Amino acid sequence: MKDFSGITIFEESGSEMRGRTKQHPSQVSMKITQEIWGKTPDGRQIIKYTVTNAKGASVTLSSLGACIVSVIVPDREGVLADVVLGYDDPLSYLGDGPCFGKCPGRYANRIAAGRFSLDDKEYGLPINNGPNHLHGGPEGFQNRVWESRISGDAVEFLYYSEDGEQGYPGALKAVARYEWSEECELRLSFTAECDAPTVVNLTNHAYFNLDGEGSGSVLDHILRLNASEYLPTDDTLIPLGDSEPVAGTPMDFVAEKPLGRDIQADFPALRYGKGYDNCYVIDGAESGQLQTAAVLRSCKSGRVLEVTTTQPGVQIYTGNWLEGCPQGKNAHTYHDYDGVAIECQHFPDSPNHPDYPSTVLRPGETFEEAIIFAFKTTE
Repeated sequence: MKDFSGITIFEESGSEMRGRTKQHPSQVSMKITQEIWGKTPDGRQIIKYTVTNAKGASVTLSSLGACIVSVIVPDREGVLADVVLGYDDPLSYLGDGPCFGKCPGRYANRIAAGRFSLDDKEYGLPINNGPNHLHGGPEGFQNRVWESRISGDAVEFLYYSEDGEQGYPGALKAVARYEWSEECELRLSFTAECDAPTVVNLTNHAYFNLDGEGSGSVLDHILRLNASEYLPTDDTLIPLGDSEPVAGTPMDFVAEKPLGRDIQADFPALRYGKGYDNCYVIDGAESGQLQTAAVLRSCKSGRVLEVTTTQPGVQIYTGNWLEGCPQGKNAHTYHDYDGVAIECQHFPDSPNHPDYPSTVLRPGETFEEAIIFAFKTTE
């Protein structure tokens, strides 16, 4: 890892901390453990961290892609289950199509034709999703081993992206910080700094099944979105421009409804994506302020997931192309619609839409965004 423009890089890497168990003086019941989970083909150690609260509920994280590997939380009867799709083999996360649980970057979601202009200079990026650039390219942040450490009550991951990596200008230091609470709230905070003007969009790409991973379709899960508008796209899922009201369309989740109720409707967005794969504009979004994005619940298990964020948009993806991904946890085979991703982020293709909230980051500025996944139960 390098230093640039006075930015501090982690002083210790995950490999130097293996075997540590952390007991917090203020929360004696909270425990963080870590282990070497595996190695990449080029020999880099992949570190896995597990944070467990007094209820026995836990989150497991990985330094490969700053990944959420599992979230084990109780149902209405107090029975614990893992509600995040993923793999038992750490190497299955390398280059996987679904991007299970990882943090894509430097720019999450799509950039049209892999091109954008910044300060009157045009940049070209790898094309890896039809005619477009997706999730920072084939060697995006999600397919990199991040530096990692236990920091107080949190686990932190750091990735240093070289100037020109995957075509992006400027060197960038990105940090993803995870905190798990006794109330089963997982807070993910992103920060990033650069040494030259660039663009950045960071999120997490976890897929949730509140009945437990491997339990089948999520199309009976109930979703409510704090979003009265969405971004229509072309048939390659690039936004056309202005947002449009969801009212009167199958895109409407302002009033809660099952994910599958309208998923087969004859509507452009649903035809293009074979289901929901669209960015919604969060009502009342304000820079730096937490706002509700989504509430997902399962009538079967009684589990509820409430998602709040400082980001202006939320991409809802109903796992429309999970078929054929690597074997899942516990020898499960995942099928289309077996999980739903709720990706809080800036809008797709923002570098080519000057009227969208800016994703430009300049030297001396700090990219700061947060997402909170709060797990609860109903009677």
